Amino acid sequence: MKFTLSWLKDHLDTEATAAQVVAAMTMAGLEVEHVTDPAAKLAAFSVAKIVEAVQHPNADRLRVCQVDTIDGRKEIVCGAPNARVGLTTIYAPIGAYVPGLGVTLVEKPVRGVVSNGMLCSGSELEADDGSEGILELSSDLAVGTPAAVALGLEAVIDFEVTPNRPDWLGVAGIARDLAAAGLGKLKDLSIAPVPGTFPCPITVAVDGEACPVFSGRLIKGVKNGPSPKWLQDRLKAIGINPKSALVDITNYVSYDRARPLHVYDAALLSGSKIVARFGHHGVHGDEHLIALDGKTYELTPAMSVIADAEGERPIGIGGVMGGESTGCSEATVDVFLESAWFEPIRIAQTGRDTGINSDAQYRFARTVDTGSVVPGLELGTKLILELCGGEASDVFVAGEAPAAPGPILFDPAYVQGLSGLDIAPEKSLSILQALGFKIEPPKDVPVAEFATHVESVVCVTPPTFRRDVHGKADLVEEVARIAGFGALPSTPLPEVPRAVGGVLTARQARARTARRALAASGYAEAVTWSFTSRATAQLFGGGAAELVLANPIASELDCMRPSVLPNLIEAAGRNARHGFADVALFEVGPVFLSDGPKDQRTVVAGILAPRPPRAWDKRAAEDVFTIKTDLMNLLEEIGAPVASLQTAQGSASPWWHPGRSARLQLGPKAVVAEFGELHPAVLKALDVAGPVYGFEIVLEAIPEPKKKAVKTKAAFTPSALMPLTRDFAFVADKAKAAGDLVKAAAGADKALIASARVFDVYEGPGVPEGSKSVAIEVLVQPRDATLTDAEIEALSAKVVAAVEKAGGKLRA
Repeated sequence: MKFTLSWLKDHLDTEATAAQVVAAMTMAGLEVEHVTDPAAKLAAFSVAKIVEAVQHPNADRLRVCQVDTIDGRKEIVCGAPNARVGLTTIYAPIGAYVPGLGVTLVEKPVRGVVSNGMLCSGSELEADDGSEGILELSSDLAVGTPAAVALGLEAVIDFEVTPNRPDWLGVAGIARDLAAAGLGKLKDLSIAPVPGTFPCPITVAVDGEACPVFSGRLIKGVKNGPSPKWLQDRLKAIGINPKSALVDITNYVSYDRARPLHVYDAALLSGSKIVARFGHHGVHGDEHLIALDGKTYELTPAMSVIADAEGERPIGIGGVMGGESTGCSEATVDVFLESAWFEPIRIAQTGRDTGINSDAQYRFARTVDTGSVVPGLELGTKLILELCGGEASDVFVAGEAPAAPGPILFDPAYVQGLSGLDIAPEKSLSILQALGFKIEPPKDVPVAEFATHVESVVCVTPPTFRRDVHGKADLVEEVARIAGFGALPSTPLPEVPRAVGGVLTARQARARTARRALAASGYAEAVTWSFTSRATAQLFGGGAAELVLANPIASELDCMRPSVLPNLIEAAGRNARHGFADVALFEVGPVFLSDGPKDQRTVVAGILAPRPPRAWDKRAAEDVFTIKTDLMNLLEEIGAPVASLQTAQGSASPWWHPGRSARLQLGPKAVVAEFGELHPAVLKALDVAGPVYGFEIVLEAIPEPKKKAVKTKAAFTPSALMPLTRDFAFVADKAKAAGDLVKAAAGADKALIASARVFDVYEGPGVPEGSKSVAIEVLVQPRDATLTDAEIEALSAKVVAAVEKAGGKLRA
């Protein structure tokens, strides 16, 4: 919504500047978006007078002018055909930026004569696009008058209108709020009726649902043409192109009083009866209308339609746009003026269906004042008679406006109880009265007694233009925003001693640590919905009836998720379809096993979807061991008992690849994590190309560590001695997990053995049937002194003994 300061002052008696108006609007809850101030843009430009104009000695189309300016007399070269002695125009000095040209003036010769400035046209000042030559202003203007003042340009304030305040879509509504805020005195907004001189020959019939109330009157003998300059300037300032006096008047009333009107050329109406009804659906489909924008629209049975010819021919989409067949032109002599009220939800839906976002549709969709139907018609009539002449008929009204809002019992003391503002009851009630609310005593209090003092409870009736006010809390909000939210008392919250050991639980701390660790490992964090489709949930062991949503936000998000993995996999698929196939994603969030209070789990899940670029060296992509490494590092980082974890292969959930997945557990019933390659059938169901590797950790399954006095890790003390490695090959049963052998080898001497890892697995000649050879590299890190051969042999014996106890036998 845009308006100018002079327009506001039509309704508000104030001396406030644009900056003061903006500040008052902000404090009253109106969100100002932008202020366009031409005075700032044209600050360097001023009025000047040409006192001499002679032919340029070296150019036929140029004149050398002597000009009286704010900087004294200047010699300026001008090529405008209307540059002449005595002309009052606009002068731009050297160094001024000319907005219409996008250049900054510099002193330079023009065909041998130095021009000490510039005389400007309207287009060069972005003030008049259709002008030819330099501006011609009134000779009464004094030299040095600022250009913005001379051209009648003023600041335009643009602010955002919230859907609950349609009264702000009219300048009069803004003036009312600013007057209540103390910025000035509100002028009389009442509209005097225009008496009709003859009965209205055009009757109206309404369908109460399609159009509850419709008022209109005939105005004959009008002369349509360009509207006066003041009206054109006012509309141009807010971005509306003037068209004709009749159309400009309806636009003006729409922005001045938030009251849309429409004019029909009475000579183009068929018959003497207008009907407001729903659209018709016949055997050949819906009705059609060629609207004023030249486009053809289908009129469905859900739309309000204005029709003539006894209701047979559509001539407009009610509350949205009129039809081309009855539009006004310069030949129009008699007009029928419409002022109606339409149901907001229906108009909003019509706007969506047709794609029309006209000024009328925008206002009706947000609820137009039901009490402005006839007064708006009277204001439109008054302006038409003043600007176009003519003679008006009596007003014809069909239907009945919706009931006005009912009274609200209100105790002014409730303002302090709800908002904390200490405002006198009289002040609260005066604010409400200034905003248009009616204050009356309760039914059991005599008016004479009520007039002498303020009762503790009063009846407050909202005006018809404030249908957003429904209860006493709304009244408190009105008082608070006008009194000023800056007056709210500042009460600091009481000091709360910090909890010993921090405020995060062990699970919250682990979640934070997991995020940092995975991000440091190259994973990107995803934040996805806690929902998925039921079909997808069933792929991951979920989809129970109790987890299906009764009112999902989307049809494909109708079930609480049993796992985070499907959301991450689908995200990887979307990335791949957009050309980013190689992704590593993780998420920390909830999963839902059932609808019980203890059936929610917090998990850390991650996936790798490796798609390496084509390369000559055919380097290997990430595999299941890459995801396992990342998982084990993460478990170590969040404090899980990694040394105690058992790797159970072949017992993972069915959405994992049966031969390329495993679970980590502290026992058969204490599953900490699952990892591996996702099952190809699951990926196919999700329409994602494989392979995809992943893991999922249940934070609740990780035992909480014993509380320690100090949470910091021990200081890193690197050994000054060189490490050494020893290789061992053990024969074990083919089904034996190699990880068990590695764990046994690493635990043979925790003081000296830094790590152990498998570097080869062999099956074939030399190894018994049903067995395999597992080669393990053991890294030994001396601490105090270099190990002797005897100490190394003793350590090796410990490793062999530990691994043999775990099920491996040293290979001969």
